[in-house]
Amino acid sequence: MSAPLPDRYSRQTRFAPLGAEGQERLGRSTAVIVGCGALGTMQATLLARAGVGTLRLVDRDYVEVSNLQRQVLFTEADAEAGMPKAEAARRHLLAANSGIAIEARISDLDAANAEELLGGADAILDGTDNFETRMLINDFAVREGVPWIYGAAVSGYGIAMPVLPGDSACFRCVYPEPPVGAQPTCETAGVLGPVTSLIGSIQAMEAIKVLSGRAGSVRRKIFMADLWAGPVREISMPPRDADCQTCGRREFVYLENKRRAPVSLCGRNAVQIHERNRPLDLVALAGRLAGLGTVRANEFALRFNDGEHEVTVFPDGRAIIKGTTDPGVARSVYSRYLGN
Repeated sequence: MSAPLPDRYSRQTRFAPLGAEGQERLGRSTAVIVGCGALGTMQATLLARAGVGTLRLVDRDYVEVSNLQRQVLFTEADAEAGMPKAEAARRHLLAANSGIAIEARISDLDAANAEELLGGADAILDGTDNFETRMLINDFAVREGVPWIYGAAVSGYGIAMPVLPGDSACFRCVYPEPPVGAQPTCETAGVLGPVTSLIGSIQAMEAIKVLSGRAGSVRRKIFMADLWAGPVREISMPPRDADCQTCGRREFVYLENKRRAPVSLCGRNAVQIHERNRPLDLVALAGRLAGLGTVRANEFALRFNDGEHEVTVFPDGRAIIKGTTDPGVARSVYSRYLGN
């Protein structure tokens, strides 16, 4: 006879469609959250408190004070320390639920590491800020048959949609090509915390259905909400496209592109450089840079400011160069301080 469930989840298990059996399945499941920003921190908060057995948090970035308005897990102390978002989130979540496993992966998801970062997931949640990463998640999820939940928010508007490989349309059925032209970003158009919290909550709800073995209850709908001016509505997802490059023809072009090119970060006036693995001794690097500008470092990252650009360097050699959107300039700054 199995031991009784802990009282921690009693209000959840009393919800009949979930029940004790669903809670047990949650406790054996693994969810991967890609991006620990506004959407990801809300997803992580709810899934950790719901008792998902293993949470893997994937994020390439560090906490800044401008995040605090909407990224619900972080504090001023995290921003002051320049803590990587994945690690800061892990620490705060463990303070809320020490009975689950939480993995912090301070990394940029790409084709080269998708197997490592997404492998073993029972569900993947999108907390990213760019189309290409969503296409990569979609490729992996469709190839491996893993459900994932798309979400996005900007200004007063948000959208969420589940992808159930082999059952529903995939992301590429709905969005065959990247959007054309300049798109609004949180930097240019702003974003409201209630919007990101709503969309992240909807994503977490659909993930709980999947992870508890209730995928049949997942709403095959595209949810859209303008919380400032209205409306809030759902539309039915389109049928699967038999000629979809991903789920129809099973051509996983985003997974096959292993080259890491510099990436301009959405709304950040910054470029990420990570063209090759280059393990760095951050303590030694801090010593070399000490006379060239201001340096702050911890075990997770080093931040250097020369008065024109702010360079955040991670132990694997990845760097975020703030103060430019030009990859050429970013490469030059990277080479100037870290070498070729």
